[in-house]
Amino acid sequence: MLNNTLSAYTSCRATDWWRIGSKKAWLVFLAASFLVSVPVFIQAPLVRLLPLLSLLLTLGWVGLSFLLLKKPKTQVWGDLLLGFSWSWLAGSIYWGWLRWEPLIHLPVEAIGLPFALWCLRQGWGKVGSWFYLGSLFGTAVTDAYFYLVDLIPAWRQLMQVEPELAIQILQDATTHVTTAWGISWAIVLLNILLGVGTLPWRSGQLHWWAFSGAVLSTILVDGLFWLVASTA
Repeated sequence: MLNNTLSAYTSCRATDWWRIGSKKAWLVFLAASFLVSVPVFIQAPLVRLLPLLSLLLTLGWVGLSFLLLKKPKTQVWGDLLLGFSWSWLAGSIYWGWLRWEPLIHLPVEAIGLPFALWCLRQGWGKVGSWFYLGSLFGTAVTDAYFYLVDLIPAWRQLMQVEPELAIQILQDATTHVTTAWGISWAIVLLNILLGVGTLPWRSGQLHWWAFSGAVLSTILVDGLFWLVASTA
């Protein structure tokens, strides 16, 4: 009797979890995933041509986020957009003026870390802060792979040549990736991203789903980069 009761309670709790993390949680997850891809496909070409414009757009994102935060129905999206603003700011600064030096990539990307931690300590802006932390974690894992597989020289070269000359550099870089060492580390880091990214699914809280979307979308972005490099 007791076992049946516990089993029914566990089943009920599992169902409740899925219901809590249903539509809105998945929307936050998808929005977070989309926002991680925005800097790659939209900001990257913009910042190369008009870095100052990209930097100034940060003010636009922040302003829009505060407008959305004022309304209960759009509050979560304003929260998420505010966290995205920090990623956009860091990307504008690094890829606009500092992209030739990989060693400072992660420190620049972490420019919003003090603010995110302060928000979490105050119990405010959890969705955006955890999105930013998830994005930063994914960046750290990707950068770690570049260091472990010795792709830093290729990074520096790519930042200094014209696009038409980048093909040979990308082809040379894939020789490092396709070695046993490169493949082994790719598997290890992929599993880390999958483990960290799916763990928040146990929670129905929206900020964990934002974190999950930011982390797991790193796999998609990195996979697209590898596909471009391997077909160059």
